[in-house]
Amino acid sequence: MGIKSSVAYASRFAPPPGFLALAVALVIASLSPAPAAAQGVVKQVFNDWQIRCDTPPGAQGEQCVLLQSVQAEDRPNVGLTVIILKTADGKSRLLRVLAPLGVLIPSGLGLKIDDQDVGRAGFVRCLPNGCVAEVVMDDTLIGRLRQGKMATFIIFQTPEEGIGIPLSLNGFGPGFDALK
Repeated sequence: MGIKSSVAYASRFAPPPGFLALAVALVIASLSPAPAAAQGVVKQVFNDWQIRCDTPPGAQGEQCVLLQSVQAEDRPNVGLTVIILKTADGKSRLLRVLAPLGVLIPSGLGLKIDDQDVGRAGFVRCLPNGCVAEVVMDDTLIGRLRQGKMATFIIFQTPEEGIGIPLSLNGFGPGFDALK
Protein backbone atom coordinates (compact mmCIF):
# COMPACT_ATOMS: atom_id res chain seq x y z
CA MET A 1 0.00 0.00 0.00
CA GLY A 2 2.92 2.35 0.52
CA ILE A 3 1.83 4.23 3.63
CA LYS A 4 1.76 2.91 7.15
CA SER A 5 0.29 4.63 10.13
CA SER A 6 3.08 6.03 12.26
CA VAL A 7 1.13 5.28 15.44
CA ALA A 8 2.18 1.63 15.23
CA TYR A 9 5.79 2.67 14.71
CA ALA A 10 5.93 5.56 17.16
CA SER A 11 8.33 3.97 19.63
CA ARG A 12 10.63 2.56 16.94
CA PHE A 13 10.70 5.49 14.53
CA ALA A 14 9.98 8.50 16.70
CA PRO A 15 11.84 11.59 15.48
CA PRO A 16 13.88 13.59 17.96
CA PRO A 17 11.78 15.96 20.10
CA GLY A 18 13.07 19.02 18.22
CA PHE A 19 11.71 17.67 14.92
CA LEU A 20 8.11 17.87 16.12
CA ALA A 21 8.67 21.40 17.40
CA LEU A 22 10.28 22.40 14.10
CA ALA A 23 7.53 20.83 12.02
CA VAL A 24 4.79 22.45 14.09
CA ALA A 25 6.57 25.83 13.97
CA LEU A 26 6.98 25.55 10.20
CA VAL A 27 3.35 24.57 9.74
CA ILE A 28 2.18 27.52 11.82
CA ALA A 29 4.57 29.82 9.95
CA SER A 30 3.41 28.59 6.58
CA LEU A 31 -0.23 29.23 7.45
CA SER A 32 0.24 32.69 8.93
CA PRO A 33 0.41 35.77 6.73
CA ALA A 34 3.30 37.21 8.79
CA PRO A 35 6.89 36.64 7.68
CA ALA A 36 8.21 33.28 8.82
CA ALA A 37 11.88 34.11 9.23
CA ALA A 38 11.87 33.29 12.93
CA GLN A 39 9.98 30.03 12.28
CA GLY A 40 12.34 28.57 9.70
CA VAL A 41 14.40 29.95 6.89
CA VAL A 42 13.84 28.96 3.27
CA LYS A 43 17.20 27.44 2.28
CA GLN A 44 16.37 26.08 -1.16
CA VAL A 45 13.45 25.99 -3.58
CA PHE A 46 12.77 23.03 -5.85
CA ASN A 47 9.97 24.13 -8.16
CA ASP A 48 6.85 23.85 -5.94
CA TRP A 49 8.71 22.59 -2.83
CA GLN A 50 10.83 24.45 -0.27
CA ILE A 51 13.47 23.28 2.15
CA ARG A 52 13.07 25.22 5.39
CA CYS A 53 15.51 24.97 8.25
CA ASP A 54 15.66 26.08 11.85
CA THR A 55 17.57 25.25 15.01
CA PRO A 56 14.98 24.40 17.67
CA PRO A 57 15.82 25.16 21.30
CA GLY A 58 17.99 22.40 22.72
CA ALA A 59 18.83 20.89 19.32
CA GLN A 60 22.42 19.99 18.44
CA GLY A 61 22.18 21.64 15.05
CA GLU A 62 19.99 22.87 12.27
CA GLN A 63 17.05 20.68 11.25
CA CYS A 64 15.35 20.89 7.88
CA VAL A 65 12.07 19.82 6.28
CA LEU A 66 10.76 19.70 2.72
CA LEU A 67 7.48 21.61 2.65
CA GLN A 68 4.61 22.68 0.41
CA SER A 69 1.35 24.44 1.34
CA VAL A 70 -1.71 24.36 -0.92
CA GLN A 71 -5.38 25.29 -0.87
CA ALA A 72 -8.39 23.62 -2.44
CA GLU A 73 -9.14 25.27 -5.79
CA ASP A 74 -12.84 25.69 -5.03
CA ARG A 75 -12.56 26.39 -1.28
CA PRO A 76 -9.96 29.01 -0.38
CA ASN A 77 -10.47 28.38 3.35
CA VAL A 78 -9.49 24.68 3.04
CA GLY A 79 -5.78 24.08 2.76
CA LEU A 80 -3.04 21.63 3.63
CA THR A 81 0.60 21.84 4.55
CA VAL A 82 2.68 18.81 3.60
CA ILE A 83 5.99 18.28 5.39
CA ILE A 84 8.60 15.66 4.58
CA LEU A 85 11.36 15.04 7.09
CA LYS A 86 14.12 12.58 7.74
CA THR A 87 14.86 11.50 11.29
CA ALA A 88 18.25 12.42 12.71
CA ASP A 89 19.41 8.80 12.53
CA GLY A 90 18.54 8.76 8.80
CA LYS A 91 16.55 5.54 9.17
CA SER A 92 13.04 6.92 8.78
CA ARG A 93 11.33 9.33 6.43
CA LEU A 94 8.07 10.86 7.59
CA LEU A 95 5.22 12.44 5.67
CA ARG A 96 3.32 14.82 7.93
CA VAL A 97 0.19 16.63 6.73
CA LEU A 98 -1.61 19.43 8.56
CA ALA A 99 -5.28 19.50 7.56
CA PRO A 100 -7.79 22.15 8.63
CA LEU A 101 -9.92 21.83 11.73
CA GLY A 102 -13.33 20.35 11.06
CA VAL A 103 -12.10 17.24 9.26
CA LEU A 104 -13.81 13.98 10.07
CA ILE A 105 -11.12 12.28 12.17
CA PRO A 106 -12.25 8.62 11.76
CA SER A 107 -12.16 8.88 7.95
CA GLY A 108 -8.48 9.78 7.96
CA LEU A 109 -6.59 11.40 5.11
CA GLY A 110 -6.71 9.82 1.67
CA LEU A 111 -3.94 9.99 -0.89
CA LYS A 112 -3.94 9.46 -4.65
CA ILE A 113 -0.94 9.89 -6.90
CA ASP A 114 -1.82 10.56 -10.53
CA ASP A 115 -5.36 9.23 -9.91
CA GLN A 116 -4.14 5.94 -8.41
CA ASP A 117 -5.31 5.26 -4.87
CA VAL A 118 -2.40 4.94 -2.44
CA GLY A 119 -4.37 4.56 0.78
CA ARG A 120 -5.40 6.41 3.90
CA ALA A 121 -3.53 7.60 6.96
CA GLY A 122 -5.05 8.27 10.35
CA PHE A 123 -4.89 11.58 12.15
CA VAL A 124 -2.56 11.40 15.14
CA ARG A 125 -3.28 14.71 16.88
CA CYS A 126 -5.05 18.04 16.52
CA LEU A 127 -3.45 21.40 17.20
CA PRO A 128 -5.09 24.83 17.53
CA ASN A 129 -4.62 25.42 13.79
CA GLY A 130 -5.39 21.96 12.36
CA CYS A 131 -5.12 18.18 12.60
CA VAL A 132 -1.99 16.20 11.80
CA ALA A 133 -1.80 12.94 9.86
CA GLU A 134 1.56 11.24 9.78
CA VAL A 135 2.98 8.22 8.00
CA VAL A 136 6.32 6.49 7.78
CA MET A 137 7.26 6.58 4.10
CA ASP A 138 8.60 3.40 2.55
CA ASP A 139 10.66 3.16 -0.64
CA THR A 140 7.56 2.35 -2.71
CA LEU A 141 5.76 5.53 -1.65
CA ILE A 142 8.87 7.66 -2.16
CA GLY A 143 9.27 6.19 -5.65
CA ARG A 144 5.65 6.95 -6.52
CA LEU A 145 6.04 10.54 -5.29
CA ARG A 146 9.23 10.93 -7.34
CA GLN A 147 7.64 9.62 -10.54
CA GLY A 148 4.23 11.22 -10.11
CA LYS A 149 3.04 14.55 -11.43
CA MET A 150 0.22 15.26 -8.95
CA ALA A 151 -0.71 14.03 -5.49
CA THR A 152 -4.28 14.52 -4.32
CA PHE A 153 -4.88 14.54 -0.58
CA ILE A 154 -8.48 13.82 0.36
CA ILE A 155 -10.02 15.12 3.57
CA PHE A 156 -13.54 14.39 4.71
CA GLN A 157 -15.97 16.78 6.36
CA THR A 158 -18.74 14.16 6.34
CA PRO A 159 -18.49 10.41 5.57
CA GLU A 160 -19.93 11.09 2.10
CA GLU A 161 -18.04 14.29 1.24
CA GLY A 162 -14.38 14.01 0.36
CA ILE A 163 -12.52 17.15 -0.67
CA GLY A 164 -9.58 16.47 -2.95
CA ILE A 165 -6.73 18.95 -2.63
CA PRO A 166 -4.16 18.66 -5.43
CA LEU A 167 -0.47 19.06 -4.67
CA SER A 168 2.20 19.37 -7.35
CA LEU A 169 5.01 16.84 -7.20
CA ASN A 170 7.16 19.06 -9.43
CA GLY A 171 10.52 19.26 -7.67
CA PHE A 172 9.80 16.58 -5.08
CA GLY A 173 12.64 14.24 -6.12
CA PRO A 174 15.45 16.82 -6.13
CA GLY A 175 14.07 18.38 -2.93
CA PHE A 176 13.91 15.02 -1.18
CA ASP A 177 17.47 14.22 -2.27
CA ALA A 178 18.71 17.58 -0.92
CA LEU A 179 16.95 17.12 2.43
CA LYS A 180 19.43 16.32 5.19
